[in-house]
Amino acid sequence: MAPLVPMSQPWVEKYRPRQVKDVAHQEEVIRVLTNTLQTADLPHMLFYGPPGTGKTTTALAIAYQLYGPELYKSRVLELNASDDRGINVVRTKIKDFAAVAVGTARKAGYPCPPYKIIILDEADSMTEDAQNALRRTMETYSKVTRFFFICNYISRIIEPLASRCAKFRFKPLSEEVMSSRIMHICNEEGLNLDAQALSTLSAISQGDLRRAITYLQSAARLFGSSLSSSDLISVSGVIPEDVVKSLLAACKSGEFDVANKEVSNIIADGYPVSQLMAQFLDVIVSADDIQDDQKARICKKLGETDKCLVDGADEYLQLLDVASETIRALFNMPQTLVF
Repeated sequence: MAPLVPMSQPWVEKYRPRQVKDVAHQEEVIRVLTNTLQTADLPHMLFYGPPGTGKTTTALAIAYQLYGPELYKSRVLELNASDDRGINVVRTKIKDFAAVAVGTARKAGYPCPPYKIIILDEADSMTEDAQNALRRTMETYSKVTRFFFICNYISRIIEPLASRCAKFRFKPLSEEVMSSRIMHICNEEGLNLDAQALSTLSAISQGDLRRAITYLQSAARLFGSSLSSSDLISVSGVIPEDVVKSLLAACKSGEFDVANKEVSNIIADGYPVSQLMAQFLDVIVSADDIQDDQKARICKKLGETDKCLVDGADEYLQLLDVASETIRALFNMPQTLVF
C-alpha cells in the first residue's frame, strides 16, 4: 500500500501574517495597535470592514504576541458564525470564560497581561438579544477580560456595544498592495504569473486578499505553475467579459427575439444570474454611449431584480425582464406598457 501523501496547508493559512506589523495596507490601524501592544493595556476593540482585509488576522496576531503559543489556548476564546452564539451561550460559555481571573505569570518574551481575550468573529451575525446580553458581561468583567468584535457591517452592531469599543476600520486592499503580496506567494511557490494575469486576479478579487489567494491556489492545482488570465477567470466563477457584452449588444439591437435568444444561451450555459447582474452593472455604468437617465432606469431594474433573485425568483424570467427594461431604456420607450 502506497504511503499517504500529507495534505498541503491552504495558502490562506500558510501565508497568514503572524505579527501585527506584517498585516498589509492598514497603516493607521497597525501603527495604533503596535503602540498599544507595547503597553499591553488594550481596550475592548471593534474591527470592521470588507472581507479579506486582515481583521481576523490582526486580532489573532495581537493575541499571539501577547501570550505566545503556550498560554494562547487558555487565555483566548475565539467564536465565529459557525459556533452557537445565541443568548444562552452568552449567558453561560462566554460569561463563565470571562469571569475566570488569571495570574500574572509571564512566559519568556511575551507580555502576558493579567486578562483574557474573547474574539467574536462575524459579530454582525449575532442576534440583537445576544448582543444586549453581552453588555453587562463586558462591564462586570472588564478587569479580567477584553472583547474583540470583528464584523463586516458596523451598523449591525448595537450602539451600546460599539460605544464601549475602540473602533478600527479596515480598508479594501489596493491593487498595488495585493499584487505585491500575490507576487511574494508566487515566488515562494514557484509560480509564473504575467502582468495581465496579476491585474486580472486583483480585479476579480475586488480588494479581498483571501479570495485572491484562494483563486491562485485553485488555479495552480488545476493548471500548473504557469497561469494565464483565462485560467484565473475559469476558477473564480466570474462570467467572461464577452458574454456580458454580448447581452448588452443584444439589448442595443432593439429586437426582443435577439435579446431572448442571448438570455436563453446564458441560462443554458449555467452562468449564475446574480453574478451576471453585478458585472452587467459595471458595464452599464462605465459605458460612454449610454445617457445618465438611461443608466438610472437600468440600474433601478437591476436592483429590483437582485431583490427578486434573493427571494428565490426564476433566473430566466428575471434576466429576460432586465433585458426587456434595458431595451426600453436604450430606446426611450415608456416604462409601462400602453394597451
